[in-house]
Amino acid sequence: MPRYKLTIEYDGAPFVGWQIQASALSVQGVLTDAISAFAGERVSVNGAGRTDAGVHALGQVAHVDLSKAWDTDTVRDALTAHLRPHPVAVIAAERVADDFDARFSAVKRHYLYLIVNRRPDLTLERGRAWRVPKPLDAKAMHAAAVRLTGKHDFTTFRDAECQAKSPVKTLDRLDVYRDGDNVSIEASARSFLHSQVRSMVGSLVAVGDGRWSGADLTAALEARDRAACAPVAPPDGLYLVRVDY
Repeated sequence: MPRYKLTIEYDGAPFVGWQIQASALSVQGVLTDAISAFAGERVSVNGAGRTDAGVHALGQVAHVDLSKAWDTDTVRDALTAHLRPHPVAVIAAERVADDFDARFSAVKRHYLYLIVNRRPDLTLERGRAWRVPKPLDAKAMHAAAVRLTGKHDFTTFRDAECQAKSPVKTLDRLDVYRDGDNVSIEASARSFLHSQVRSMVGSLVAVGDGRWSGADLTAALEARDRAACAPVAPPDGLYLVRVDY
């Protein structure tokens, strides 16, 4: 059966997350329905990562096996048409080898978290960024973020329901930079724990608004205790940007 790699963009606001759940709208579910409407078959849609409720994607990746060898542009356009009116689009479809796996073949995942640092309410960015009204020191946040890079036990920044076998991960990149009112946080690693990025962002904001120092962030990491984490950032500002293979 031909295997297709799908690159997918979506607004996560209306969904309970990527993974299919009973009686709830999920990205995986609407993709499964779109494939059924297009190709006339129910197949498994295997994603590179299970984004949480409200989390967005610019470059989520999934693979599917179809019984017919379709033209890749036809797959892309037909699926996007059948996904309407849901805020999901298939950006690209490619034929890949039978051993390609969207999740297990991935070598790195890249996330962006967007903060709008201003007092006025959000308008265009509502639901797509986190408004933080208190001034943030982005340089202090970046200096603190470097303390989290490398191989660590990230228990402090791990959701209590995380199903990963080990809390030890290697964080390749965690950068913070400001552009006007926007404070962007970019994170890259082969894989992440459940809610790890949002947990790290929440703690970096505690540094940026002066509640924590860089040393406090290190102490939280070394505590290996979920209770040591600052309040977790909301899902609104989190984007799965790209998956490398």
